[in-house]
Amino acid sequence: MPAGKPPSATGGEGDPGPTGAGPLDVPAEAEILDALRAVIDPELGDDIVDLGMVRSVDVAPGGSVTVEVALTVAACPLRNQIESDVRGRLTSLPGVSAVEIVVGQMDAAGRAEVMSRARWKAREEAPPTAVPPDARVLAVASGKGGVGKSSVTVNLAAALARRGLVVGVLDADIWGFSVPRLLGMDGDVEARDGKMVPLERTVGDGTLRVLSMGFLADEERAIMWRGLVLNRAVQQFLEDVHWGDLDYLLIDLPPGTGDIQMGLARMLPRTEMLVVTTPPTAAQKVAARAADMARRGHLRVAGVIENMSDFTCEHGTTYALFGTGGGRRLAEDLGVPLVGSIPLHPDVASGGDIGEPVALGEGELAEVFASLAATVAEDVAPVVDGSGCTARLLDRISEAVASGS
Repeated sequence: MPAGKPPSATGGEGDPGPTGAGPLDVPAEAEILDALRAVIDPELGDDIVDLGMVRSVDVAPGGSVTVEVALTVAACPLRNQIESDVRGRLTSLPGVSAVEIVVGQMDAAGRAEVMSRARWKAREEAPPTAVPPDARVLAVASGKGGVGKSSVTVNLAAALARRGLVVGVLDADIWGFSVPRLLGMDGDVEARDGKMVPLERTVGDGTLRVLSMGFLADEERAIMWRGLVLNRAVQQFLEDVHWGDLDYLLIDLPPGTGDIQMGLARMLPRTEMLVVTTPPTAAQKVAARAADMARRGHLRVAGVIENMSDFTCEHGTTYALFGTGGGRRLAEDLGVPLVGSIPLHPDVASGGDIGEPVALGEGELAEVFASLAATVAEDVAPVVDGSGCTARLLDRISEAVASGS
């Protein structure tokens, strides 16, 4: 060995290092973060860096790395897996001599931000569906049962079809399907090229295309399915169906804010929501949860419909049996339009019992739903013409490219 300074066991300036390959550079914080992008939270479907779960990174001069990871809850069942993945990724980096993982817990604001990020990612990676891209998709929702949501759905669909439109109706209330009876439709669902064909009903110059679990199951037998199976059923109704050309697709959701609602936000993120409520303040507060769920899933809340408002007796006297103003208060709180108010009238229920929606008849109730459909079609969610602004702009760009200008 040549004379001079003996080699240091720990390395130093000019030291070739224990392998003779030169000193190992300590990784920068950016390299640590890049490595951690390969660690995926399986439940949230995104990497822990983009989700904001990596709160701090500290790299000591000797290559010891300390990472703080904040989990949504302290007792997260995936904690061990995430810790193992973090350790595995970092120990494989050149220059890392040791890894310490400090596990923390997010506060409420942090959890909300992470869940919003996860829902947005799921929205951006939504699977393709058979729903035409230019159809307006309106989900009719309520915070609770018993507010007449299904009745509103079928009568609004009928009133839209009466305007000469092609309207799909998807009964996503898998447990409590009622759309077939309300529309007076029955029959077997046929298959064409491996996909279901909705049943049709002609309404003047328009068409209703309807798909419901009621066409596939016995009306009097309970469907005892849980979340994953329910979501799969709705997914099939969106993907494995010959919907054809549609102007609107109305989706009758089950009440509440459960699996089907969250799954729909992921599977069909362009869905817009109409929230149905009744006049009482209690109903208004519950309905607000449905709107909150939509917005947390990055869905647009298109408006509020108040059902079962004032009742007018045969002598012309009007009674506010359930109170007044709930629909308007909810619309104002949400910052969305009150699309319409539907009076409490026995003909709505009796029309549904015989499969003849009042929207298809004559008189005051038919006019109410005609007005509701007009507001939806002209103001709240008009059908977008394919020759609209964006299409014309793209045509002009194509013409300019072709002409070399």
